[in-house]
Amino acid sequence: MSLIKQIILLFFILIFSNQALGEELKKIGKFKDWEVMTVLNDSGKVCFAQSKPVLQSPKKKNREARLFVTFRPTDKVFDEISTTSGYEYNLQNSIYAKSGKRKYKFDIAQENFAWIAENKIEKKMIKTMKKGSRIMVTGYNRSGSQTIDHYSLMGFTKAYNSAKKNCS
Repeated sequence: MSLIKQIILLFFILIFSNQALGEELKKIGKFKDWEVMTVLNDSGKVCFAQSKPVLQSPKKKNREARLFVTFRPTDKVFDEISTTSGYEYNLQNSIYAKSGKRKYKFDIAQENFAWIAENKIEKKMIKTMKKGSRIMVTGYNRSGSQTIDHYSLMGFTKAYNSAKKNCS
């Protein structure tokens, strides 16, 4: 299964965890504004920390936005940062995260998800997230309208450590 399909599957499992697919999903814990889950799929165990925005702009649209840090040891993937803003991204505009003075660009966007290409940059962003209190993800929908999702970083370090430990 391709990476894109795995992430999309995880996203739908999260949304519809009460349904049959949810039996593979295991909630490990909630750490303030972050939660940790594991899922067992054909490729092995996947662990991730995820959060929903505490504030979204524009306010009028209810979008299923999320920020993830994922570990897939079978695929030798660690500290993978991804995001979805709840819509298909406009590929003409950059998607980025900002916390304090630090800004990180998501290099890869496909359909509703975006990733950072370099693990070195992901590690820097994780360091920033451990120190910060909030991170904002800016994206653009197909019509070019900007959205900004504000994520609390309260509980991030504990959630990150838990996800990492559960997939080590």
